Amino acid sequence: MTMRALVIDDELLARRSVRRFLKAHADVEWIGECGDGESAVAAILTKQPDLVFLDVQMPEMDGFEVVRTIGADRMPVTIFVTAYDRYALRAFDVNAVDYLLKPFGKERFERALIRARERIEGNLNCDEIRRVLASLEQIQTQRRGAERIAITENGRVHLVKAKDIDWIGAEGNYARLHVGVREYELRETLTSLERRLNPLDFSRIHRSTIVNVHRIKEIQRWFRGHHLVLLENGKELQMSRYQPEIARRLGLA
Repeated sequence: MTMRALVIDDELLARRSVRRFLKAHADVEWIGECGDGESAVAAILTKQPDLVFLDVQMPEMDGFEVVRTIGADRMPVTIFVTAYDRYALRAFDVNAVDYLLKPFGKERFERALIRARERIEGNLNCDEIRRVLASLEQIQTQRRGAERIAITENGRVHLVKAKDIDWIGAEGNYARLHVGVREYELRETLTSLERRLNPLDFSRIHRSTIVNVHRIKEIQRWFRGHHLVLLENGKELQMSRYQPEIARRLGLA
């Protein structure tokens, strides 16, 4: 049985990754790709694909709005593609068979494609869906991360939003949070703080540095295998080991 697949993602790199993995499957026919929600709706209605790889985070019309426009009952078998676990549970409300968490590899892609085949052929049972759902709930609990960090300063407690942190440096058993033009000292080790932060938003690029990946502008080669991470505010930070997953997420590799 041949499956007709449509790829929908606003990131060119992500679309290329899906297409590259699909080439290994003779029973899957790639019928096109879309980079935004509006064209996705038109393509689904006109091309009638059997399988859709649908990005969640798209500007103006996201993946769930695409589903609402088409109608959940009229949607093809759907594999959501997302960078954030919190969207995964919502995927099952719209009859998705699985989700891919960016950046995903070939092995994870293959498992999702197997489930898609089983759903199209009518072999995916409710017990399997429940097991996937339980797994997603566990991942979501583990990866949610602290939304705010409490900082004690001059007898007052400041609540700093994690998303506002640019980067964090270690100073012995203390951590220094850099938030815009402000700096806050936290009596906590970098390792302890790292465990409290969402790994989808923060990455330890050096033994003494954690960076908000959404603040990264460039990754530059340095010397002896090291790299420099350039933030949007112009700050340069040393990366002790190149981390391709960060580069892929940012579309830099």
